[in-house]
Amino acid sequence: MTVMRRALEFLFTRALRSRLGIALAIGVVVVGVLGAARLVSSPVDSADGLSNRPDGPIITVDPTAGDDGLLNSAAPPSPVTSPGARTPEQTADRFAKAWLGRPGMTTEEWQAGLRPLITPALREKLSGAEPASVPAEKVTGPAAMRERTETFVELLLPLDTGGLRLELVTSDEGWLVDVLDWERP
Repeated sequence: MTVMRRALEFLFTRALRSRLGIALAIGVVVVGVLGAARLVSSPVDSADGLSNRPDGPIITVDPTAGDDGLLNSAAPPSPVTSPGARTPEQTADRFAKAWLGRPGMTTEEWQAGLRPLITPALREKLSGAEPASVPAEKVTGPAAMRERTETFVELLLPLDTGGLRLELVTSDEGWLVDVLDWERP
């Protein structure tokens, strides 16, 4: 009896008061709970009952349909321009000249120069803008065009103090600037 008493006394006075003893006790409890749960649980064999696991692979795409990836390796279609109408590059150049304006230009003259080159949505957004708010003075190089679809392109015009990014869409009036964004170097 004294051996058992000494073992319990050692357990409660020294072992369980140390970090190592507490960690061992928690480990024993966890292993005991997992062992009991495994004894009580049902068999893992899916043939013995209902299972939510499929018997074979789930096929969601016809494997003969070709590439279904997000990245398209085909070149985007070239923008379509009606005969005699402005190309996207010409529209962007004319817009840049009108947007940069000239010294002494009134707000009404500036707005009138932009009006035939922009969509009604952009016209509304620029209604309170003034030529003095333009952060550049001149175009410093050719426009770089990124074709998106036949009716939508992006152009980046390098200017003396940054880049002018334009999104152009085609309409009955030809190519029009729909979005104007300023990129700083």
